[in-house]
Amino acid sequence: IDMCIDAGINLIDTANVYSDGESENIIGEVLAGKRPQGVLLATKARFGMGEGPNDSGLSRYHLVRECEASLKRLKTDVIDLYQVHEWDGQTPLEETMEALDTLIKQGKVRYVGCSNYSGWHIMKALGIADRAGSSRFVSQQIYYSLQGREAEYELIPVTIDQGLGILVWSPLAGGLLS
Repeated sequence: IDMCIDAGINLIDTANVYSDGESENIIGEVLAGKRPQGVLLATKARFGMGEGPNDSGLSRYHLVRECEASLKRLKTDVIDLYQVHEWDGQTPLEETMEALDTLIKQGKVRYVGCSNYSGWHIMKALGIADRAGSSRFVSQQIYYSLQGREAEYELIPVTIDQGLGILVWSPLAGGLLS
């Protein structure tokens, strides 16, 4: 991590579910008390962090609880970009967007984004946020590589149209292109 920061990397992205929170723990230990100015932390929530019915999904309960757990593991008082990790067809999107807005208003999160959403999911979420006058997604995280270019059909155009940022995961197609 220090070598990456020295080379100019300014965003560290993880998720609560990566190695059951251990990824966040490692990043928190490395950056504890010495996080350089301008280095941003991003994490995600959605997938199961336990066996109970409220241990996964994008409900208010799960998002708030997992945000607070991520803050502790990352040893920080604010997450720069908090992302919903995948669509949740079981939770009303209004509840999810309201919960994300609450986390911003509480100062626990600076910005929110989505990962692995379709174009219509993104537009629905942005419409809900706009109607409520609440925080909207500022970015989406997508699979995009020379081997997998489906994002060019819908996700990149909606990103341009709505003024979002893009974070790419697996740009080397899981190692195929390396």
